[in-house]
Amino acid sequence: MGKLIRLELYNFKSYKGHHTLLFGDSYFTSIIGPNGSGKSNSMDAISFVLGIKSSHLRSTHLRDLVYRGRVLRTSTINEDGSATLPTTNGHTNGNVDSEGEQMQNGTQRSQSERNDPKSAWVMAVYEDDAGDEQTWKRSITNQGASEYRINNRVVTAVQYNEALEQENILIKARNFLVFQGDVEAIASQSPRDLTRLIEQISGSLDLKAEYERLREAKEQANEQQGYKLNQRRGINSEIKQYQEQKREAENYAKKTDERDQAIVNQILWKLYHFQRVMEESSDEIKKHQEELKEYRRGVEKYERDLEEARKAQATVGRDVGKAERSIKRKEKEIEENENAVIPIEEKIELASRKVKNYAARVDEIKKERDSQTSTVEQLKKDQGMVDKAQAKWEAEWKKMAQKEGKELSEADLQEYNKLREQVNTVTSANQIKVDNLGRQSKTDEETVHSLQSSFESTQWQAQKLEEDMKEIGERKEILNLQIRQTSKEIDGKKKEFNNLTSERLRNAQKQTELDEKLQEVLNKLLEADDGRRQSEKELRIKETIAALKRVFPGVRGRLSELCKPTMKKYDEAVSTVLGRHFDAVVVDNEKTAKDCIQYLRDQRAGQATFIPLDTIQVKPINSNMKGMHRGVRLAIDTIDYDKAVERAMSYACGNAIVCDDLNVAKYIVYEKGVEAKAVTLDGTIIHKGGLMTGGRGPGQQNSRRWEDAEVENLRKLKDNLLAELAALPKGHRRGTAEETLQGELTGLEQRSSYAKEELRALDRNLASKKKELDFAKRQLKELKPKLDEKVRNLQTLKGKLQEYKNAVGEVEDDIFAAFCKRLGYESIRAYEAQQGSLQQEAAQKKMEFTTQKKRLESQLSFEGERLRSTKDRIKLLENQAQGDRKLISDLEAEKETLQDESDRLNAELEHLKEQLEKAQRNYSKKAEKVADARREVQKRSKEVEGTLKVVSGLEADIQRNAAGRYALLRRCKLEEIKLPLTDESAGLDKLPVDDLLQQAGADPDEMDLDENPNSSFIQTPAVQDYGIDIDFDELDDDLKEDDDEKREEEMQEKITALTNELDKMAPNMRAIEKLEGVESRLKNTERDFDNARRQAKKASDDFQAVKEERSDLFNKAFSHISEQIGQVYKDLTRSAAFPLGGQAYLDIEDSDEPYLDGIKYHAMPPLKRFRDMEHLSGGEKTMAALALLFAVHSYQPSPFFVLDEVDAALDNANVAKIANYIRDHAGPGMQFIVISLKTGLFQGSEALVGIYRDQSANSSKALTLDLRKYQ
Repeated sequence: MGKLIRLELYNFKSYKGHHTLLFGDSYFTSIIGPNGSGKSNSMDAISFVLGIKSSHLRSTHLRDLVYRGRVLRTSTINEDGSATLPTTNGHTNGNVDSEGEQMQNGTQRSQSERNDPKSAWVMAVYEDDAGDEQTWKRSITNQGASEYRINNRVVTAVQYNEALEQENILIKARNFLVFQGDVEAIASQSPRDLTRLIEQISGSLDLKAEYERLREAKEQANEQQGYKLNQRRGINSEIKQYQEQKREAENYAKKTDERDQAIVNQILWKLYHFQRVMEESSDEIKKHQEELKEYRRGVEKYERDLEEARKAQATVGRDVGKAERSIKRKEKEIEENENAVIPIEEKIELASRKVKNYAARVDEIKKERDSQTSTVEQLKKDQGMVDKAQAKWEAEWKKMAQKEGKELSEADLQEYNKLREQVNTVTSANQIKVDNLGRQSKTDEETVHSLQSSFESTQWQAQKLEEDMKEIGERKEILNLQIRQTSKEIDGKKKEFNNLTSERLRNAQKQTELDEKLQEVLNKLLEADDGRRQSEKELRIKETIAALKRVFPGVRGRLSELCKPTMKKYDEAVSTVLGRHFDAVVVDNEKTAKDCIQYLRDQRAGQATFIPLDTIQVKPINSNMKGMHRGVRLAIDTIDYDKAVERAMSYACGNAIVCDDLNVAKYIVYEKGVEAKAVTLDGTIIHKGGLMTGGRGPGQQNSRRWEDAEVENLRKLKDNLLAELAALPKGHRRGTAEETLQGELTGLEQRSSYAKEELRALDRNLASKKKELDFAKRQLKELKPKLDEKVRNLQTLKGKLQEYKNAVGEVEDDIFAAFCKRLGYESIRAYEAQQGSLQQEAAQKKMEFTTQKKRLESQLSFEGERLRSTKDRIKLLENQAQGDRKLISDLEAEKETLQDESDRLNAELEHLKEQLEKAQRNYSKKAEKVADARREVQKRSKEVEGTLKVVSGLEADIQRNAAGRYALLRRCKLEEIKLPLTDESAGLDKLPVDDLLQQAGADPDEMDLDENPNSSFIQTPAVQDYGIDIDFDELDDDLKEDDDEKREEEMQEKITALTNELDKMAPNMRAIEKLEGVESRLKNTERDFDNARRQAKKASDDFQAVKEERSDLFNKAFSHISEQIGQVYKDLTRSAAFPLGGQAYLDIEDSDEPYLDGIKYHAMPPLKRFRDMEHLSGGEKTMAALALLFAVHSYQPSPFFVLDEVDAALDNANVAKIANYIRDHAGPGMQFIVISLKTGLFQGSEALVGIYRDQSANSSKALTLDLRKYQ
């Protein structure tokens, strides 16, 4: 393979004029230079000349790549457009940025002012395998367009691209360069991104569009073939069906004629006997007309007497009712008044007991207060005594110190100091130990005194707590005795009370529970907007689905009824995901679906979509979508459903995902590139193609269906609760005995409650005291060992101190012997003891006084706090007692008022009872008169009633038979049954269909006249025959004589049998003509099916060919890269410490069609366990990404490889590994051009291209250095 010899630039970005970057015959060239010099612009130049778009070169338009001068505000513009910088102060006021394209604190003048160039070009000189040079040149014209040249010959962009591809330089795959940031992007890319990268390298991506087009064409062809096949099967089935129906139609016509004749015979038989009965009844009525004349005149007088007696009785009855209502109102008022007195008495008794308890409790607590007060005063006295003793001792100590002290002369002091220095020199080591041990001894003594003080204080506190606990225990025993006695009384009262109230309470409790549940249900219905009404269409749909379930067992119901969101927040999203399938009906198999469709057609019940569980094609769910983001979940995971309909749910939901909000959905679909329908919680949709749908329309009400189901359940629950309430027996008011027992129980329970409350307070106080005592004992237990240990340590320390003091003392005795003898001291220590013993004694005494005062202060603080708490308790109880006394006074006044009102109401009640008794006596007299009159009227009316009853029966027979005759005639007219009529008869078409069978020419009010006693005539009811006269000659004589019901049953059974046979046959009378049309359609359908089958086979073959080609290209590249990645990663991570390096491999997720799924890249650095890529460190990610880049580049490698600062995130060790790898692999067929700022990388290259900024020319420039001369 060839190599890149040099790169020529003209007015490209920061390079003004013509510049050459010389690579020569070096296979490892590094481009270096300071920041802002234009290194990356050389990378852009290589990319530009090799066809990369300007958008990838940090520019928006091609014109932005043309050199434009950047000058300072104080610079001078020359004629050629260059800038001359001022030399004031020996430096410039600006600097170049990271791209060398602008200067700080400067301003840009227009191109017209500086004559900036308007065109630029870059030329790459390439030497191929034969040693021939080729020039590839890309220019930016004055119009801002690209121009391509190969060996100075203008070519098109396509030809330019093809020439580069011949040298294995792939622009789309960019297999020849790595930009800044590409390494980080590769390290963090997803499995799908890695798949796309391999597709680009392998060239299989070019077949993606054709693959998807042919796959869709194949699916459509298969669907069309299946549709035509099903259509042909359906037509064949129709032909068989119509042939059978033709035979049934012929038999049906014969049976119909036979049934019609049987119906005519039955109707004639009924009409004949109806007419016979009417004529006989009319004759009987005429006989009874004269009998009623006399009967009615005798009854009239006694009825008038009865009416007058009734009026008098009603007047007196109203007075009695009024008096009874007044008495009931008064009794209710008295009862309410008495009921109001009972709780007041109970409250008075309860408050009185509370006042007594408060007084007793205050007396007990006052005793505690007095005891605590005396304790506090005694502690204060003890504290004063300690203060006086301390003051007295301090005065005595001062006098003694003045009396026993001695003074030395100045010469003696100088001699003492000189000898002391000599002693210190000789005993310096022991003296230091004496000083250290002395300080430590003092510290330990203070610690021992402190621990001793704490131990004594805690011991005293524990004794005090034990005394308090003993007092509390005695009080508890008294309270327990009281509680037991009270509980015994309560049990007796409760047993008596429960016998009276158990049943009433159970009923009341049941009613209360039902009322609470009913109220809760009603509140929920109100919250759920119970006023909503289902539309007429929805009701029809529900009725239709219910009918389908009854007729066809395989119908499971609508999809929306078979599932429910797992959480309420998913309602809108799930209804949006289901979409057009929301109202689809789930059935067991395809046959059931077809039967349902036929049923809907026959019943004209509308349309519906059916999902057969046995034939629907369910695509597998992409499991990679699970856990992709914490705000994303599969739609199928957001609903609850029965396992039996899982296929239908999977079909309706597909791979749709539910996102928490729109930002998550955009991230998943747009950034992550997931090909799935994303739906947010508010119903916004991002489709697979990127189309976004949102907002709310009138059709988006499906989510409320689940709420409607809940509301319906609430309504049913409400009805059940109302039924249970109605079934409960009515409650009754409590009796006086029950109320009395209730009052006594309340008092006893209140007394027990107060005692138990006090007992609980004592328990809490006892528990608190016990905790304090336990804590004090634990402190004593902890302090005792510490104190003993400190004492032992102090004694040991003093022993060591004494040993060192003895050693020092021997030296002091030798050196101070003459000094002590001359001054008359036994030893120098006697002299120093005389001066220091007083101070030591004073310090010890002060320590004792301080310890004693601290102990007293601690005890005084504890007892003071207890005293304040006791006083607060006394004050609280006194306030409560005062409030209860005021309450008793108010209740007594209220009770007296209610008793006065009761006396007044009782007096009024007695007066009302007297009035009622008087009215009742008068009412009894009037009732006797009414009874006598009624007996006389009844006696005279029996004969009239008997005759009228007989007449009424006859009239009813006439009307009933007339109605039956009209009904039969009406039926014949409506059903077009032909009856035999006489020649004079009118036709059935004259019969009114909605006639009410009134009597001919009769007044509608005429029937009322029969009840008038003045009337003695009964008119025979006339029946309208509408001029229709039936000819009964065709009726057999035996049928005319026989009117038995059994005869009618036999005739009806014959008709029913014929009708049942006809109903079972149910022929299609148009079967013959439909049969011809179906046979013609079958021919056309078979022809269409043959065409669809050929098209499906062709589409499948075409798709299989593209699929195999795409898979071959992808697998070839993947196999090569997968084989190379392990070795490349080992080479990159190998070191002296880890000669084997790391491990890396690629894991393909879909072996059948790998380009449809992701490829996972796993890297394991040396001596590290397996972990995901995102858990690696920055350097480890970079090394892994570079290994992948080198492995990918090894497949169809370009002749050169350009790397732009790929070592930016690496430490020196990893940079050295990269340098070694490049140096080992650089050579014929593999040329590396590296842009780097790290010495560890470019110092190992064969040549250096240095980029620097020429400020005077305002341009980047290049230098080339061959390092092989120095290696």
